[in-house]
Amino acid sequence: MPDRHMITGGAGFVAATLARRLIAEGNHVLLIDDLSRGSLANLGDLAGHPRLRFRQIDCADVEALRAATEEWLGTGDHGPDSGGAVVWHLAANSDIPAGIDDPCIDLRRTFLTTFAVLQAMRDLRLRTLHFASSSAIYGDLGDRVAEEDAGPLAPISNYGAMKLASEAQISAAVETFLPRASVFRFPNVVGVPATHGVILELVRKLRADPAVLDVLGDGTQRKPYLHVEELVDAMLFVAARVPGRHVVCNIGPEDDGVTVREIAEAVRDRVSPGAVIRYGPEPRGWVGDVPCFRYSVTRLRDFGWSPRLGSAAAILRAVDEIAGQENA
Repeated sequence: MPDRHMITGGAGFVAATLARRLIAEGNHVLLIDDLSRGSLANLGDLAGHPRLRFRQIDCADVEALRAATEEWLGTGDHGPDSGGAVVWHLAANSDIPAGIDDPCIDLRRTFLTTFAVLQAMRDLRLRTLHFASSSAIYGDLGDRVAEEDAGPLAPISNYGAMKLASEAQISAAVETFLPRASVFRFPNVVGVPATHGVILELVRKLRADPAVLDVLGDGTQRKPYLHVEELVDAMLFVAARVPGRHVVCNIGPEDDGVTVREIAEAVRDRVSPGAVIRYGPEPRGWVGDVPCFRYSVTRLRDFGWSPRLGSAAAILRAVDEIAGQENA
């Protein structure tokens, strides 16, 4: 694997875990982030590492992105090495309800960041892109299992719509100039450093009021969950071992997921066992939420990778980790 890796959204949850793995394997890593959602604190002991660089840049600003990347590629032990640098595009809006309230958030942070990354890659002749997409591109399929070749796709959130538009733009880039692209469709990802998500939200609610836990939705929402360490392991596996110019795959557990009720009970038991849980009246947590979701990971299994943890085990591990993170 080439020894230079650029990660957009580099101060985010998944990026921090990915950067740690890449650094441990001896690579040089450039992190790009505007810090609108990410935090340098997520990098922990990586901050200041000699093979890690950070640049605070809006990834939708193609000129700034290109300049920072070009400067990084022209320095270091190996000199300019554009063809050998790999781009991991993880920058996106992670606050889905905020994107519902203001569609411009997802337009800029989820789609235009992709457009700018592709422009910079074309200008600098970067040859490999790995893209963090989402199960949100499928929309609400009801009882149907989400498979990579499903269609037509009808996202029900602006986030999902902009992720799908990004996938389309990457497909066009592969046809015109990009030698290789991998598209990873994420499930719900849990673990630390947690920056958002249902577990973090519930832990913080119980810290604020240990007696009562209010939950969005009626608790019947069911989705697959994967621990971030296993997500990164799957991404690196596909990047290193799966050939093909344009690879698209779901990443997730090999089960039908767990309910929000199960998550709320796990958080209560860990943080405040005497708390009363109060659920909402609707099966959706918010506008644009897909209440139930089933995910096919047959393609990934056929590639040769499977997770060690199912959804329930991933949730229990993450609840303990996030409670520790929040000193709960």
